[in-house]
Amino acid sequence: MKFIKQSRPDQLLKSRYEEPLNGVANLFDVALVFIVALLLTLMSTFQVLDFFNPDSEITIMKKVKDQWQIITKKGKEIKVKKVTNHKIGGNEGFRLGTAYQLKNGRIVYIPEEKIDEID
Repeated sequence: MKFIKQSRPDQLLKSRYEEPLNGVANLFDVALVFIVALLLTLMSTFQVLDFFNPDSEITIMKKVKDQWQIITKKGKEIKVKKVTNHKIGGNEGFRLGTAYQLKNGRIVYIPEEKIDEID
């Protein structure tokens, strides 16, 4: 009992001189840990970690201001292609033929019959 009675006044004196913002600093630390945990959870949920893997191949379609973009990543190389519904050259030109890619990777071009020139 003697020990308990002697230590209580000491604790009261210490609590008077404690900094009142110590509790806020601890809350800030807890918030930082929560934010880091949330970011790691979101990254694993949306599989964002695949972007950092040098052996991964990823294709993403994204719409920006009514224009589609195709983002492809192969290894460390990232390419962005813009897709549009506009024809290059307008209505000028005509179809020359058809190209086919075979299973072994070769490309075969088959020309169409020659069409008289367009006036």
